Amino acid sequence: MRCSIATRRFAALATALLLAVLLTLPAAAGHGNAPQTRKGILLVAFGTTVPEARVALDNIEEETRKAFPDTEIRWAYSAKQVRRTVQEEEGKEKLSPASALARMGDEGFTHVAVQSLHTIPGEEFHALQKTVAAFRNMPKGTRKVVLGMPLLCTHEDMERAAAALVSTFPEQRKPGEAIVLMGHGTHHPANIYYPGMQHYLSKVDLNTFVGTVEGAPELDDVIATLKARKLKTVWLMPLMAVAGDHARNDMAGPEEDSWKSVLEKQGFTVHTVLRGTGEYDAVAALWVDHLKDAFGALDEE
Repeated sequence: MRCSIATRRFAALATALLLAVLLTLPAAAGHGNAPQTRKGILLVAFGTTVPEARVALDNIEEETRKAFPDTEIRWAYSAKQVRRTVQEEEGKEKLSPASALARMGDEGFTHVAVQSLHTIPGEEFHALQKTVAAFRNMPKGTRKVVLGMPLLCTHEDMERAAAALVSTFPEQRKPGEAIVLMGHGTHHPANIYYPGMQHYLSKVDLNTFVGTVEGAPELDDVIATLKARKLKTVWLMPLMAVAGDHARNDMAGPEEDSWKSVLEKQGFTVHTVLRGTGEYDAVAALWVDHLKDAFGALDEE
């Protein structure tokens, strides 16, 4: 009895000792070696179903590669409907931010700077913020994930964006002609950034006005101001990263309710510019600057 008990105790003790030795082997083998770090960049745009509009995203990627020539860059679209449409109509896979981060973790990226290419910190940005938070301190995969701010975040951002946007206005524009920027707009509190941009733009160009498709100010507000200022000619431009569906249809389309059509019915001469803000280096540079801040934070404890 004692013998059998002693044997069982020894077997248990031997098993425990063996497990302890095995568990210490990886640590011993890696003692003195710092864990390998692999940094990557994930660019996250709302996305677009208009292939021609992606030239803006291509330009942002090009500017990003200039700033980070030795870092791998990946992409994600935050809009589910856009991802689905691109898959169905073009057969191209566009990953969600969560899927892209998971894939990067599987591929060995330990540190990832995620750059939002949204214009304001609205619903899409805050959803991305939650996704990034969920991927921090994962038991496997990425060890650190940092999120870069959207185009507009601080007062300084709006001041710099105003200067950058004014530098993109058409050379053919004559004195006394108005620029009307179409923003997306939202019912999210971040819609306040649009009147905020109006404030900063007015400081550098009194005849520049901001309107939105789904928020405030509305087109009617802009028209009232144009008439009060006795401005007769309008240049329509998107205040969006890409000149996608909203720009091509809601802003410049032939339909009677497009901004171009409505303004023409009101007696204005209208010119349209179908270029997203991401197509201009001066604006893309602002997103890249936010990315530089996020990338630098990857080394912070």
